[in-house]
Amino acid sequence: SLSIQAKLLRVLQEKEIERLGSAKTKKINFRFVAATNTNLKRLVEEGRFREDLYYRVTKVTLSIPPLRERREDVPLYLYHYLEKINQLYKTQIKQISKKAMDILVNYNWPGNVRELINVLEQTIIKASNDKEIRAEHLPPDIPVHAQKPHHTEVPEKTHSIKQKITEAERNL
Repeated sequence: SLSIQAKLLRVLQEKEIERLGSAKTKKINFRFVAATNTNLKRLVEEGRFREDLYYRVTKVTLSIPPLRERREDVPLYLYHYLEKINQLYKTQIKQISKKAMDILVNYNWPGNVRELINVLEQTIIKASNDKEIRAEHLPPDIPVHAQKPHHTEVPEKTHSIKQKITEAERNL
């Protein structure tokens, strides 16, 4: 709502808050990071987002395309989250078969990275006694919705996300 936006703008400008039930303000030191999949500029034009708040929160903007437009990143995310989920479920799955990888790379990922993590968790539960994820471990709706193959080179194992972030930061 616009009234909440006004309160947020005040906090961002004055760097102070008033705790619930208190009449005293308290200075705070913070960094504000926000993420959205909404076009804020359009909301400003429609009068649903304060223009002054828009300019306050868009000092640095990063536009990250959806996963379906970055298919070459799918293996990177898969291996990153495979490692994390292995730790969580105490499994030892280290590889993804070429067929399973092709299906996952060519899937449209309407739920983006959150969906990828969910699919990987389901898959790891099904494949928990194996060392490799195979196509038959994937949820049944994934192969059905996979698009025609793209010409994305799919390595067996890719650099870590940390390496990719470091590389991207160097290029900024």
